Amino acid sequence: MASSSAALVTLLVASCAAMAAATSYTVGDGKGWVIGVDYSGWTSGKSFAVGDKLVFTYTSKAHTVTEVSQSDYSSCSGSNALANDDSGATTVTLNTPGTHYYICNIPGHCAGGMKVAVTVGGGGSAGSGSSSGGGSITPSGAALQVPAMGAVVAAAAGALIKVALF
Repeated sequence: MASSSAALVTLLVASCAAMAAATSYTVGDGKGWVIGVDYSGWTSGKSFAVGDKLVFTYTSKAHTVTEVSQSDYSSCSGSNALANDDSGATTVTLNTPGTHYYICNIPGHCAGGMKVAVTVGGGGSAGSGSSSGGGSITPSGAALQVPAMGAVVAAAAGALIKVALF
């Protein structure tokens, strides 16, 4: 029993450390998620890793953050969206390595430059050119819950972590 508890505490500490090491990037920096920003230039020189967050700030309902496949990114089509939000404050947690594609799905906005491709390192498939919904799009005011096994809940870095103690 003591060794199980110690292992779970170690896991909790490691999870908190990983969360603390994650970086939050404000997409478009001070300009936000709008038409007229060079998002390819914005990603240049940045190293994105699993656990990092993309924070999109924009006028609610005037834009969307829509995760799409590479082909839909190229054609500016959100008809097969992997995820979508139009709340005005969207946070995407980058959960898997690879390239993830985001567009604004308001007609004409993607063609006007509101599209960003983010390559996430941290595994063997970084830069694979595919996206399989590896980010989780969450309105920024929502609670993020990390599912686990049990009953004790600890708050760390704004997230809830459930830990079972046996």
